[in-house]
Amino acid sequence: MKDPNPFVRFADWMTDRLGRFVSWLVLIMVLIGAYNAIVRYLGRFIGISLGSNLYLELQWYLFSLIFLLGAGYALKENAHVRVDVIYGRMGRRARAWINVVGSVLMLIPFCLFVLWVSWPAIRNSWVIREVSADPGGLPRYPLKAVILACFTLLLVQGVAELVKDVRVLRGGDYDAPDESTGADEASDGGPARPEGL
Repeated sequence: MKDPNPFVRFADWMTDRLGRFVSWLVLIMVLIGAYNAIVRYLGRFIGISLGSNLYLELQWYLFSLIFLLGAGYALKENAHVRVDVIYGRMGRRARAWINVVGSVLMLIPFCLFVLWVSWPAIRNSWVIREVSADPGGLPRYPLKAVILACFTLLLVQGVAELVKDVRVLRGGDYDAPDESTGADEASDGGPARPEGL
């Protein structure tokens, strides 16, 4: 079912596409990591160094991209690690209240703070075209720019999730039962959404 809010629709669409892209980066990172391990042990066996700092740094950069660019997708899919002992047992409206307070007091201000604080260092990295100090290393300035992209995308998805939670508090939208608890959300005082919608 499409969300009636065009901003939320756009944020969810963009986050889904980015999540699919990041999932391919995981595969590439694993393949490069396997290659690095194989050539390291093969090089020890034959007595010749077959590895390269380029491939090692590429593996680290891909991990950074996965972590940074996947943050908004994890937020949208409610996949962030959290202490779920109390939150998971709450009804949808109670969880929406916690999410609204957390978004307004923590998530959104934190994203804005990181964007503000990181901008000078990222700008300077681009000015000097910063590269790795290791021989054969990769440029660092493009990766540092991803910090800005990450927290901008996380901010956009955070606002979209805030809109969804406010809608729940107004009684306009109830999600399907939470898979982690299996609880029926009708206990909130609102109707549970029928399956398939």
